[in-house]
Amino acid sequence: MPAIVLVGAQWGDEGKGKATDLLGGDVDYVVRYQGGNNAGHTVVIGDESYALHLLPSGILSPDVIPVIGNGVVIDPAVMLAEIDGLRARGISADRLLISANAHLIMPQHRTLDKVTERYLGKARIGTTGRGIGPAYADKINRMGVRVQDLFDPNILTQKLDLSLREKNQVLTKVYNRRRIETGPIVEEYLAYGERIRPYVADTTLVLNRALDEGKVVLLEGAQGTLLDVDHGTYPFVTSSSPTSGGACAGSGVGPTKITKVIGILKAYTTRVGSGPFPTELLDEQGEYLRKTGGEYGVTTGRDRRCGWFDAVIARYATRVNGVTDYFLTKLDVLSGLERVPVCVAYDVDGERVDELPTTQTGFHHAKPILEYLDGWREDISGAKTFSDLPANAQAYVRALEEMAGAQISAIGVGPGRDQTLALRSMI
Repeated sequence: MPAIVLVGAQWGDEGKGKATDLLGGDVDYVVRYQGGNNAGHTVVIGDESYALHLLPSGILSPDVIPVIGNGVVIDPAVMLAEIDGLRARGISADRLLISANAHLIMPQHRTLDKVTERYLGKARIGTTGRGIGPAYADKINRMGVRVQDLFDPNILTQKLDLSLREKNQVLTKVYNRRRIETGPIVEEYLAYGERIRPYVADTTLVLNRALDEGKVVLLEGAQGTLLDVDHGTYPFVTSSSPTSGGACAGSGVGPTKITKVIGILKAYTTRVGSGPFPTELLDEQGEYLRKTGGEYGVTTGRDRRCGWFDAVIARYATRVNGVTDYFLTKLDVLSGLERVPVCVAYDVDGERVDELPTTQTGFHHAKPILEYLDGWREDISGAKTFSDLPANAQAYVRALEEMAGAQISAIGVGPGRDQTLALRSMI
């Protein structure tokens, strides 16, 4: 049976939570495979809205087993608060599984994230200040603390001593901050360990056995393709690999077991944080998209930067992820526009470029080459089938499908669970 990867095809915030929730009735496991609580998914069920930051979206489906994979960095206080918040609303997290190999975000990571971002000034990356980057840096430097270390006080103390030996030098001598002591952190994190222990498992073994038994596993990425540390708009990226290739490393599911890659595309484009954004609108049209689309960060509340649909980015996402199907979200936001611009290529220093520029400089200089498609004035939020859409909305979808280079298999026409048009099965 299939392992299916769900990826954001832009800069994140495309609506992956809605897509995961839509597929929830057809999958057995939903796995978060990278990132930390710097990302957020919003799922609307009836009159209830759920903002998830660390927990997989599958937590809201009672028949799904949600899994936090080894590629995620976990802030245990945030995760436990999220579990408690759901429990208070009548949703159990008892099915949750957490990889013993997932790394932990520690107090020194959060502190360093905030002070270094401030120190960078105008050159700042636009991080959320939640310690994700420093936690991944410690992982790569082989100085990280993992979930399993919470169950061995000696190892936890040794690893913290090693990490703080360097971090305290930087904090005190470079940034003039107070040093961080090991003892209180060990005490705090051992307490987290006792609460987390019931959820911890060898998730790689669990997932591969599930696939062998014919179960369907959905691998859910956070952020988006253009924020991938290798394939994104570096250095204005996240510290992990949200692309489909990252799903294998972050879950322990081999690439030969992945049968579909579902990309999530917004009907326009947004991004949060710093970095180049060719189609960005800094006028009343951008404000219209922001307000109409509710474009404010789930985790941070920051205004999202808004722009028209970028076909260059969509083609790139199709290629680097191997996208087989697209879920197009927020089509309803474009209702009421007489014409809808779409970026089909870039002008880079007077030259037309149809694919993503090879260099950072080229992308910074890129200006959108726009084509204008006919808009529609009808309210489409009540549409139940593709044929219910106005002719111009249908034409817009088909144009984006051709530009992106992969079939659009579902369309979001509103935030609700029932406001999705399924064109074909994505399982």
